[in-house]
Amino acid sequence: MERKQINQPSAAFIAASWTAFFIGTIAFIIGLWNADMQLNEKGYYFTVLMFGLFSAISVQKAVRDQLEGIPVTNLYYGIAWFVTLLSIVLLTVGLWNAELQRSEKGFYAMSFVLSMFSAIAVQKNTRDMKTAKEKELF
Repeated sequence: MERKQINQPSAAFIAASWTAFFIGTIAFIIGLWNADMQLNEKGYYFTVLMFGLFSAISVQKAVRDQLEGIPVTNLYYGIAWFVTLLSIVLLTVGLWNAELQRSEKGFYAMSFVLSMFSAIAVQKNTRDMKTAKEKELF
């Protein structure tokens, strides 16, 4: 398999990715902190957020590994996608059944999506920067 050339991401893209990640994640957490929910409900949503972030990064890594010819088992690849979709389903079911206003549900959904997408971008940038630095050494 032919390896594609990886360019180092621009400083602006790196900053935008980290900014989006912090805005989405911190907004979600502040929303939970200020929410009129029981502690177990807050814990549920926080756990779903952390689960989603980890699984999204795992999917990005598995996909990138495959593209670069690094072996990835089908089991790991499948589990990574499954748990990413599961985290989205868990958030959706939780929000669907929550006694929240629709605007609050939308806030949690959008900050969750922003956090997951930006976590993927941050992981991509981190990997691209490492690859670019390794190429400089050789």
